[in-house]
Amino acid sequence: MTKIYLTKRQQEQLKCNPNVQAVSEKAITYTDEFKRHFIAENEKGKLPRAIFEEAGLDVELIGLERVSSSAKRWRAAYRKVGIDGLQDTRKTNSGRPLERELSLEEKYARLEAKTRLLEAENELLKKLDLLERKMMKKKSQLKRK
Repeated sequence: MTKIYLTKRQQEQLKCNPNVQAVSEKAITYTDEFKRHFIAENEKGKLPRAIFEEAGLDVELIGLERVSSSAKRWRAAYRKVGIDGLQDTRKTNSGRPLERELSLEEKYARLEAKTRLLEAENELLKKLDLLERKMMKKKSQLKRK
C-alpha cells in the first residue's frame, strides 16, 4: 500500500467519479464495472494510465504507484479466476479460505452441519407453505361471504 495519504478534499473529488465505489485516506475502491472495463481495454493494449485518465480519474491525484499496483492486482486476479476475480468479495467472504486439506472428521462435521442447516430450511419452508395455504383458505372463505 502506498504511503501517500489522500486529503478530505481529494477524497471528495474522487468520490464524485462514477468509477469509484469508496475512498478513505489510504485506499480507493473502484467499481466492478470499472475493473472489467480496465481489463478489456488493457487486453486491447491500452496502458493503465491512459485507461484511468479516460475514465476521468486524475492519475496525478491518485498516484502512479496506486494505478500500477491496481492494474497488476486486477490482471493477476483476471488471469487466475477470470472475470469473477475482479469482483469485490469483502462483504461475501467470511475470511481466508483454508489452504490445508481437511481431515475426514472435519469433512464429516461440515457435512453434518450443512445437512442440519438444509433440514432447518426445509422445515421453515414447510411452515411458510402451511401458513400461506391457511391465509389463502381464509381469503377465499371471506370472498364467499
